[in-house]
Amino acid sequence: MRDHDRWMVARDALLLKVRGRRESSSLPRLVDLVLARALVSAGTIADELGVTPRAAQTLVADLGLRELTGRERYRAWGIL
Repeated sequence: MRDHDRWMVARDALLLKVRGRRESSSLPRLVDLVLARALVSAGTIADELGVTPRAAQTLVADLGLRELTGRERYRAWGIL
């Protein structure tokens, strides 16, 4: 139950960042994708959301996800 509560708090925090965006924004779908998978990359986000890999990196920056790889290339993000 502790993990479930932690995920729900993370979800609520991410959805607060999404508030006030346009209805066509991909950020809410990115929140769902990040919560569904442990690790996401720009390519994964691009394939799932139908955006370019560069747009995926911009979405990640807007959402403020934590980078898990510590690299400049082939980065992956997630929620701890």
